[in-house]
Amino acid sequence: QDNGHMQYLARYYHQQFLEIRDYWRFWDGHLINAFRKFMQTGDLDIITCGATHGYLPLMRKSPEAVNAQIAVAVETHQRYLGTSPTGIWLPECGYFPGVDQVLARHGIRYFVMDAHGVLFAHPRPRYGNHAPIYAAGSGVAAFARDIETSQQVWSKESGYPGDPMYREFYRDIGYDLPFDYIGDYVQPDGKRKNIGIKYHRITGKTDQKELYDPYWARERAAMHAGNFMFNRERQIEFLRSAMDRPPVVLAPYDAELFGHWWYEGPWWIELLCRKIAYDQKTFRLTHMREYLSMHPEQQVAVPAESSWGASGYHEYWLSDVNAWIYPHLHKAAERMTEIARRFYHTDFLHERVCNQMARELLLAQASDWAFIMKSGTMVEYAERRTVNHIRRFTRFYNELNSGHIDENWLNRVEALDNIFPFVNFRVYA
Repeated sequence: QDNGHMQYLARYYHQQFLEIRDYWRFWDGHLINAFRKFMQTGDLDIITCGATHGYLPLMRKSPEAVNAQIAVAVETHQRYLGTSPTGIWLPECGYFPGVDQVLARHGIRYFVMDAHGVLFAHPRPRYGNHAPIYAAGSGVAAFARDIETSQQVWSKESGYPGDPMYREFYRDIGYDLPFDYIGDYVQPDGKRKNIGIKYHRITGKTDQKELYDPYWARERAAMHAGNFMFNRERQIEFLRSAMDRPPVVLAPYDAELFGHWWYEGPWWIELLCRKIAYDQKTFRLTHMREYLSMHPEQQVAVPAESSWGASGYHEYWLSDVNAWIYPHLHKAAERMTEIARRFYHTDFLHERVCNQMARELLLAQASDWAFIMKSGTMVEYAERRTVNHIRRFTRFYNELNSGHIDENWLNRVEALDNIFPFVNFRVYA
């Protein structure tokens, strides 16, 4: 009540929440319809990912498990968007030789991988990372993540999201304000949590934070959009002088960066798109499918095994703190294939059990769990999720073998882990 600027921010957030609610209502609560609209006009190319973002290179011991991650992802895309995806962002950009053949079987024509996966391809790509290559043996195109555009956004030292004018993610009224004021919005057990209203900007590296100003932040987002565009103009001018075909600069980022970690990220995207359309004539926006349709003749090569994790390979998901999960995951995948073949023709109750086993395995395989264990952020949670999914899977496996199904427990687990309601366990057969 005593701070005029905080009152201004409170009104700002209130207005923002009203606008978000109105937008949500406009689409009847189905925001995916908005994405579908722009996909149908050709303005967006919506691609897929692994069903639960399973780290495919460490699943290769079970080809059926790799296949299931792709098959379930493709079917999900078909069900919610009404069309089959033609591209995929490989989970964690994790590529191993042969996974492209799995993609091809499911109609995937192109995928995203990290820069060195293309740079170290054999034979060495003539155009480096600025033209796709066709993976030998499958014909699926590999697009490399551009290094320069990645650094401009992701770099801890110089990336845009760390600008002092931008909103501070780690200061939230759920922790900043008196408990008697925000008590109705915390956890039932009384523990504080992030509420989503944040009054401070990054300011600097110390704990002293100035109050946030959305106007200043938007101005800075406009400046960064202009800087990004300027750098792409210079980059593409240079590449054009060295190549006999139009270069492509692929700039993929995690969606959660924009709006969640980087609050001003959506402003930056909007302003960047507007500037590219009106303020320059050096390049234009496109997507992978359109680029391939315009430039179908590309070099054939064998991409290198790679990921976008630390050191570029698999060590972040296979280290001394998370390696223990893989014997359990491999055994579960082996058992899933066994069950899928043994119960391929079965009754409704046993089919429900087998389908729930597929859900538990897919959830246990999510790469996030190993990633969190390595990063040391919410280790107990990641360990608990992995263990619980494997335990449920194993209990179902034992019940199938014993012939005694606990239907009440099945009902509870189906309600708890209800991802992919349409899943068909036979995808593992």
